[in-house]
Amino acid sequence: MTWGVIATGGIAHAVTADMLKAGAKVLAVSSRDITKARKFAEKFGIERAYGDYRDLLADPDVDIVYVATPHGQHHEVVLAALDAGKHVLCEKAFALTVADAEEMIERARSRNLFLMEAMWTRFNPLVQKVEQAVRDGEIGEVRMIRADFGFRHAFSDGDRLWAKEAGGGAMLDLGVYPVALAHQLLGVPTHIHAHGSLAPTEVDADAGIFLAYDNGAHALLSCSLVANTGARAEIVGTLGRIELVDPMFNPTAVVINGVEHAIEDEGYQHQIRAVEECVAAALTESPRITWQNTVEVMRTLEEALRQLGVSYASVK
Repeated sequence: MTWGVIATGGIAHAVTADMLKAGAKVLAVSSRDITKARKFAEKFGIERAYGDYRDLLADPDVDIVYVATPHGQHHEVVLAALDAGKHVLCEKAFALTVADAEEMIERARSRNLFLMEAMWTRFNPLVQKVEQAVRDGEIGEVRMIRADFGFRHAFSDGDRLWAKEAGGGAMLDLGVYPVALAHQLLGVPTHIHAHGSLAPTEVDADAGIFLAYDNGAHALLSCSLVANTGARAEIVGTLGRIELVDPMFNPTAVVINGVEHAIEDEGYQHQIRAVEECVAAALTESPRITWQNTVEVMRTLEEALRQLGVSYASVK
C-alpha cells in the first residue's frame, strides 16, 4: 500500500521520516506551495509532488493519506480524501468541533474506509504497558491523574498556534494529550471544569482542566503556550503510582511503583505500522483509538473551550 502526505510542516517532516523507517512506501506529497512540495519530495525521495491536495487525492496510486494540515483544515481535507476513496490518518486534534468530527466519522463509515486520529501516544509500548498495569491493578484503584503539557511560544497573530482560523490555541494542540490520557485510564468524566486565559486572537493561551468522576477519582490537567510546564504525567492509585517521564505523549521511560522501564524512541513508527495493519485487515477504525474514543475526547475539549469562552463553530 502507498501513502500520500498532505502538507509539509514540521509534523509532516517528523512523521514522514518515521514512515520511511517503518518501511512504508510514501508515493506523493502535496502543499499549497509547489516549491515546498518539491523540496519535501526531494528530501524524502518521494516520487510525486503536487501543488494542491486535490491533485494528490486524484492520484489512483495513493491508498492512504496522512493529513498534517493545521486543525482548521482537517474537516475539509478529510471529507475530500474519503470522497476520493482514500483511507485516512488525520493529525490531532481530530477536528475543531464535535459536529465536524462526527461528520468525518460518518463519511468514513458510509464509504467503508479506514479513518483514525493520529493519537500516536496510544501506540507507544510504554503507554500500553502503563495501561495494562492499571488494568491489572498494580497500583490499585486509580484516584488521581496529573498531566501537563506546555511551553512558551511567542505570540504572533499570523502563527498557526495563535490563529483561530487554523484551530490555534493551547487546548487543541497541547491539551489534547493530557485529556486523552485521562480518558484512556479513567474514561469519560462526569464533570468538567476549565479555567485559563485568552490570547488577542480569541484562542486559549493556557488552561487548567479538572475532570471529575462519579467514584471520586479526578484528573488535574494543564496546557500552556505561555509557560514552560514541561510534559509529565503521574497516575496515583490506592496501592502505588506511575510516572510517565517527559515527554508524557511519547515517553522513553516510565516508573511503575518505583521500577523504571525504558525503551528506545521509535517515534511514530508504531502508529504507522498499526494503520497499515488495520487497512490490510479491512478495518475501518483502530481498536486502539476508536471513533468513539476520538469523539469522547473531542466532547471534553469542546466543553473545556466553551468554559474558557472559545468556540470554533464558525471557523471553516
